Amino acid sequence: MVQEEPTWVMKDNFPGVVLKALAWFFVIFFISCESRIPVLTSIEPKIGRMGDVITLHGINFGESREESYITIAGVAPTGSSYYLWQDDLIMVRVPEMGESGLIYVHSGGRKSNGALFTNSASVPRPIEGEELGLGPRISSINPQTGAPGTLITITGNNFGGSKEGGGVFFSWDYASQLNRHLANEPEYIEASETELGYVSWNAREIKVRLPDGAISGNIEVRTPHGSSRPVYFDVTGKPGLKKFTEKRSYTINYSVDIRVLEATRPNNLYLWIPIPVNSPSQRNVNLLSRNTNPFVENHKGISLFKLENMVTGTNQLINHSFSVDVYTVETEINSQAVRNDISPLSVLYTQSTNLIPGSQQIKEITNTVIGREQNPYNKSKMIYDWITTNMQLVENLPSTSDNISMVLETMISDPYTIAVLYTAMSRAAGVPCIPVAGVLVDRNQQTSRHYWAEFWLDNFGWVPVDPVMGIRTQNESINYFGNIDNHRIAFSRGELILSQMESRGRLLSGTQSYSMQNIREEASGGLDSYTSLWGDIIIDGIYIQ
Repeated sequence: MVQEEPTWVMKDNFPGVVLKALAWFFVIFFISCESRIPVLTSIEPKIGRMGDVITLHGINFGESREESYITIAGVAPTGSSYYLWQDDLIMVRVPEMGESGLIYVHSGGRKSNGALFTNSASVPRPIEGEELGLGPRISSINPQTGAPGTLITITGNNFGGSKEGGGVFFSWDYASQLNRHLANEPEYIEASETELGYVSWNAREIKVRLPDGAISGNIEVRTPHGSSRPVYFDVTGKPGLKKFTEKRSYTINYSVDIRVLEATRPNNLYLWIPIPVNSPSQRNVNLLSRNTNPFVENHKGISLFKLENMVTGTNQLINHSFSVDVYTVETEINSQAVRNDISPLSVLYTQSTNLIPGSQQIKEITNTVIGREQNPYNKSKMIYDWITTNMQLVENLPSTSDNISMVLETMISDPYTIAVLYTAMSRAAGVPCIPVAGVLVDRNQQTSRHYWAEFWLDNFGWVPVDPVMGIRTQNESINYFGNIDNHRIAFSRGELILSQMESRGRLLSGTQSYSMQNIREEASGGLDSYTSLWGDIIIDGIYIQ
């Protein structure tokens, strides 16, 4: 009976036991399936412009992107738009041609819940004629002190529903840092897109990061309806001093000459021509003249020109002239006061990209160079010293940037690749870094393409470094680590990632020009054969102050 009892019990309760087992199976199955579904908990910012970088927080995104992707109002960004993909964090640039709509994360064949992203251009502006008037008005700033990179919340009225046409401006005055007894008209510097300066903007609140180059002084909010009354902000807590000295004003001229060899209609040719950048050390960029109006005036520091229905045997010259002020930069940094924080810039500018490689070879050499050093300033200096001591510079060597592995084996390189290598090693060391491209101006006012870099220190800002000039002047008492001269004009800071205009367009890269941009030309339609001559930067005049 004892042996038969279990058999009798099973037979008596078989349906119940089976149902319970099945129930538990389905519960476990659904929990397991549910645990793999991506869950989107928040996005920052919720309101922004097309082209902005947004951050998605959640779970189950996957450790790497691979076949995963996101959609915004049904539009999937291109692969180059993704800056970071982790299981709980995604950083991605919003497609240029996009609308307001729900964001979804697609991972492992599953789709997350939706989160609303609003295109700020579609947000209605506040009703005009309020009692405070049309112009912006600041009521409070929090915090009231901070260092570069500090997130500041500005509250008030009439800021507008979006940043479009507006900006937040901070005091900048190179003379006051050296001669504080001098009375000068106040100058300003705007919050920087390179530093993820604008976090959010609506009619009553702006969140913005204190930009590099700002000094203690007034803050202004400017919109198409006017400027706010200035409010004082105290810049404190910096681990050193940055000086802007020896102003040089340049007038420059440059052109692109197109000759059509074979074409039938319809056809288009797009030209992405860079503009000198605005930065703390390069200011007051003004257009003096041009012979052709652009299709897009200024997109990420680029003027986009569109030449339509060109005819065989014809020529098209695009010529323009600018004026720009350039300053010598000197830094004095107390390395012991440098903090090693994890900021949004640390996440963004320590990633490898198509331009800035992050191979295992680079990581291993970087680890050998920096050892156990944790201070970002010291790590940057160790990388600079290693490159300037060990790398042989060959000026006219065909660019080797596509094979940095060979460069690290031979220790022979061209200027472009040295700047890219410094940036890549800095990022591998966990130090935010960007490449800079432009031209050097010699004593005869002749220009040559040149490349250098800037690395970011939290609470200080960008620190210039020129390993190419460091190699050239290593036997001279000139220090290009933390200091930069005014004999140069920059056309790009960081990578300029552009999207092609037509899906069947034929692209020409421009990363090794005087601007680090991924596209320089795009031909489409019946434009079968043409030549393009990108002329050198011509110096029309130099004014020293």
